[in-house]
Amino acid sequence: MLAAELTAIGPAHDVVVAKDVPDPGSPGAGRVVVRVEACSINPADILLIEGKYAARPQVPSLIGIEAAGVIEAIGPGVERVVVGDRVLSLGRANWAQKLDLAETEVVLLPPEIDLEQAAMMKVNLATAWRMLTDYVPVGAGQWVIQSAANSGVGVNLIKLAASEGIRTVNVVRRSELIEPLMDIGADVVVVDGPDLAHRVHDATGNAEIRLGIDAVAGSLVQRMGDCMAEGGVLVNYGLLSGDPCQLTADQVVFKGLTLTGFWLAKVMRGMSHSEISDMYAGLAQRVVDGTISVPVVARYPLSEIQAALKHAGTYGRDGKVLLRPNG
Repeated sequence: MLAAELTAIGPAHDVVVAKDVPDPGSPGAGRVVVRVEACSINPADILLIEGKYAARPQVPSLIGIEAAGVIEAIGPGVERVVVGDRVLSLGRANWAQKLDLAETEVVLLPPEIDLEQAAMMKVNLATAWRMLTDYVPVGAGQWVIQSAANSGVGVNLIKLAASEGIRTVNVVRRSELIEPLMDIGADVVVVDGPDLAHRVHDATGNAEIRLGIDAVAGSLVQRMGDCMAEGGVLVNYGLLSGDPCQLTADQVVFKGLTLTGFWLAKVMRGMSHSEISDMYAGLAQRVVDGTISVPVVARYPLSEIQAALKHAGTYGRDGKVLLRPNG
């Protein structure tokens, strides 16, 4: 069977190859074999491959953060899933035609879920949900501000917030993104600039914004802080600018803003399998009921992994690039 292998640290489309590896065979006790139906190429995958993420992976190694598929075989003692169940993989080497996983490394999904959409749940959807709910109580009619609003996390956050009646201010870099984000439920979309706070206050009627979510870092954090209410919390989960997060002493000391970071992998390390399963069960229902639907711009077989990675790294894509390992 085919699996994606990282051969060196470097440009993703140069250093990842499709390689023949042994078929998993019959699973051992407490293990399952998953036929992979879809894998998402996440920005975190690209950063990991290029050595720009939290830890440098060993090389050579099998890779791929996200995948969804169908249980093909179960080993002795497996009780949570049966052959034919649709599942989400919690493993970290998912770009393969089949996976041999512990029973606790899969999460049962609803039988009616679209597996392409399920393959995009693990990182972006869970990240958006946890940041929206873990830091500041935000209820219907209240506001949250976010940067990188057209990203995978940003689009999911808009849709999740709208389903809860929470209003969103969405900061983008290009005016052509305003209409598409308004069409999916954004309340306010503004292009970043030095007068950001003035325009946000005008657009929201000087609303108190107590939660900010940022993926850019750099000076935009300071401008978002100017938009926020006293005692607000800014959650950073990305480094798109490549610069350190910036807040002024006045914002921290007198306005009482708090800056914190979010990394889903770290959060999940502190959760039990039952808690993880419950979280994804709730998010899966958002996919099934249509609250969450992520556009797909292209699908590639695993044999074309390098072309897929090159496409995934293209600026200005209008959707996710997926791998379909088994066609």
